Amino acid sequence: MIDFKGQRFEKTVILLCVRWYLAYPLSYRNLKDMMLERGVEVDHSNIYRWVQKFTPQLEAAFRKGEKRAVGNSWRMDETYIKVNGQWKYLYRAVDKHGHTIDFLLAAHRDKRAALRFFKKAVGQHGLPEKITIDKSGANAAAIEALKEETSQEIEMRQNKYLNNIVEQDRAVKRVVRPMLGFKSFRSARTTLQGIELMHMINKRQMISNAGENLSVAEQFYSLAA
Repeated sequence: MIDFKGQRFEKTVILLCVRWYLAYPLSYRNLKDMMLERGVEVDHSNIYRWVQKFTPQLEAAFRKGEKRAVGNSWRMDETYIKVNGQWKYLYRAVDKHGHTIDFLLAAHRDKRAALRFFKKAVGQHGLPEKITIDKSGANAAAIEALKEETSQEIEMRQNKYLNNIVEQDRAVKRVVRPMLGFKSFRSARTTLQGIELMHMINKRQMISNAGENLSVAEQFYSLAA
């Protein structure tokens, strides 16, 4: 259970602001104005602190909970995210049905970062049978290193067109655009955690104890219960 003690605002207000920020292309000031229209006066800096404080806890609750199994054929890619004026790299993978496998924000785009991503994904889902990547030599080298470390055979395919499914799944950029850039790596990592969390809930990857008929919003709120 997530502890909301000591907060000046009600849990429902906090979770509503966090969900809206992570789910839709909004800035903190947009949310401040939207809440004011609903009779709730909250500063944008408060909403920022709520996102940074509660998003990691909500994402951890999702990871600990029951989720739908992903396929053993992965599509992996990375995209650019600007943090404090510098490009950083968001590694992502989905299965052939488009279900999110995992993600990782890294400072560099190299073999070490790609291998760290693969180990994180394998820790959650086990080893895949196939991984499809683009023509990146660093990603290919990371897969070879993973095979050597695990002594398991993994089929590697380098095909840009087979990887379209993960490239088309980059709704991250749409949500991030109004946020006016990230000032620190930590805040970027936390916010991206939340955006990816909302994507996984939207794709019905979460199995809720309360039943299958919960809306996306209700599934999100159940993580704080």
